Amino acid sequence: MTTFIETPQHLGEIVRKARKALRLTQPQLALAAGVGVRFIVDLEAGKPTVRLENVLRVLQALGITLKASGLDDISEDPGVRA
Repeated sequence: MTTFIETPQHLGEIVRKARKALRLTQPQLALAAGVGVRFIVDLEAGKPTVRLENVLRVLQALGITLKASGLDDISEDPGVRA
């Protein structure tokens, strides 16, 4: 399934729904992702200034991948940098 994320609040909703679907508490997700519980609370609340590095850790812990689309001129080979 592909979901388009356009706001920090929408990202927070997705994280919360995924966490609950996996039957994880916020402290359990924080431990799995290597972040603090406060970070999970802020992320799920849609705080716009959360650290991207930690967002990626949380998404990975939930089994969610992040994909950029609409960028036809960027190589799909992750080893190639523009």
